[in-house]
Amino acid sequence: MISLKRLPTSPDAQLRNIGWEWMLGHDTLPYLTNEAVEVSPDEADAYAEAANDLFDMFVAAGQHVIDNNRFAELGIPENLVELIRLSWDDDRNIHLYGRFDLAGGIDGSQIKLLEFNADTATCLPETAVVQYAHLKANRLDDSQQLNTLFETLTAQFEELLAVNPDLQPTLLLSAMRGFPEDDANVALLGEAAREAGFEVEFDFVDNVEFSSEEGIFWQNPKNSQFEKMDFWFKLVPWESIAEDEPEMLNILTDLVRQRLVVILNPAYTLLFQSKYILKVLWELYPYHPLLLETDTKPLGGKACVEKVIFGREGANVRILNEDGSERLGVEGEYGEYPKIYQEYVQLEQDSEGNTYQAGVFFAGEACGLGFRKGGPILDNGASFVGHIIE
Repeated sequence: MISLKRLPTSPDAQLRNIGWEWMLGHDTLPYLTNEAVEVSPDEADAYAEAANDLFDMFVAAGQHVIDNNRFAELGIPENLVELIRLSWDDDRNIHLYGRFDLAGGIDGSQIKLLEFNADTATCLPETAVVQYAHLKANRLDDSQQLNTLFETLTAQFEELLAVNPDLQPTLLLSAMRGFPEDDANVALLGEAAREAGFEVEFDFVDNVEFSSEEGIFWQNPKNSQFEKMDFWFKLVPWESIAEDEPEMLNILTDLVRQRLVVILNPAYTLLFQSKYILKVLWELYPYHPLLLETDTKPLGGKACVEKVIFGREGANVRILNEDGSERLGVEGEYGEYPKIYQEYVQLEQDSEGNTYQAGVFFAGEACGLGFRKGGPILDNGASFVGHIIE
C-alpha cells in the first residue's frame, strides 16, 4: 500500500527563488499533487539498483538483436537499420538518458519492469526540479530524495564533449511545435548542457536545415545567418522520422557516417524503445525477478497486458483476463503497430484505489525517482507525484 506524506506548500515561490520560473506555466505544475510517496532508504536503493541492472540487460539484448539481425521483429523500419548499426558501433554516441517505468518496489513487493522509455522520455522537469523544490518549500531536506537527475545529465553532456573533441561544443535542441510539455523538457536539457560547456540553441524541428554534405544548421534570428551545430537533440521519435521523413533520415545517416553531427538520443535507442525488446529480454533472462513474461500472443491462463510495440502514454493498451476476455482497454492512434503481451501485475495503490507507477531515470546511471498517479492504465492525464525518503 502506498503511503503518502502531505506537502501543503506549493513549490511556486521556491521555483522562482532558484530561477526556474519558466516552469510555472500550464505544462508542469497543474498535475503535480500536494503529496509525496513515502519511500524507505532500502526501497530507494532497490529502485536505483533495478534500473542499473536493467540497463545492462537492455545493452545485452540490443547486441543480441544486432548480432542476429532481428530488426524486423522489433518493428524497426528497414531504412533505420544502417544508422542504428553506425551509432551502436561508435561509443562516442552516448545514450543521454531514458526512463524505466516500474511496478512494485513498496512494502516488499518485487520491482518489475513495465517498459523503458529510452528515446523521447519526458517528466524531466517534474523529476529533476519540481519535486526538489516541493521538498524545499515544505522545509524538508533535499537529501531525502533519489534525485541527482540534473547533475547526472550535466555529467553526461560533459562526457559527450570529452569523447567528441573533434566536434564543436554547439548543441541544437529541437521538439515538435505545439507541445509545451516537450518544450519544458528540452529547456531543462539545455540548462544541463550549458553547465557542461555547450553553446545551446533551441528551434522547432520544422525550422532545422539539414545538408547531407555539410551538417545540421540553425538560423540565427539576430542576423538570419545559418550556423552549423555539431550536436543535435531531437525530442522526436525515431520511428516517426523513419516513417514520415525518409529523406531526412537518409541525410542523418550520411551525416553520422561522416562524423558531421552527433544525434541524441542515438538511433540505437529505438532498439530499447520497441516493446518487442521485452520479449527478447524474457528469452535471454527467463524468470529474472525484474522481468514479466512477454510474448507475441496472449499468455495462456494468465492475465496479461496487450501493448503496441511503439505506443505511448497508455494508448492502445488492453488488460486481458486469464480467459483472454478484455478487462479494460484504451483506444489510440498506434493501433496499426504489432502487439506484444506482457504478464499483468497490479500497480501499487493508495487507500483511495489510485494506482502508482514508479519512474526511474537513467543517464549513465540511475539518478532520479518519481511516480505517476492515475487509473489502472496510466495515460497523459496522469498526475506526477514526488517522493520522500523516510
